[in-house]
Amino acid sequence: MLALALKFEGLIHQGVVQDDAELARLGQVSRARVTQIMNLLNLAAEIQEEILSWGSGGPAQRSIPETAIRTLSGEILWSRQRERWKNWAVAR
Repeated sequence: MLALALKFEGLIHQGVVQDDAELARLGQVSRARVTQIMNLLNLAAEIQEEILSWGSGGPAQRSIPETAIRTLSGEILWSRQRERWKNWAVAR
């Protein structure tokens, strides 16, 4: 989903689509769902990089539910995101 959010952001910046509402119409999903996906871009850069480095064939212990990542992206302070991310990684 994070890679999709980056793709969506690129489409908007390139002018291919006008906004999130147009993405929702084209993808036949709700605008709320597009917002959920786009909010993943609020993750600290190093967390995004780590998630993207896993790739689609990453080991099973590297999977995390999207809902958990969405909750993490809702934390506005990157320092708190990093702490929660570190705690999650230790628990795995």
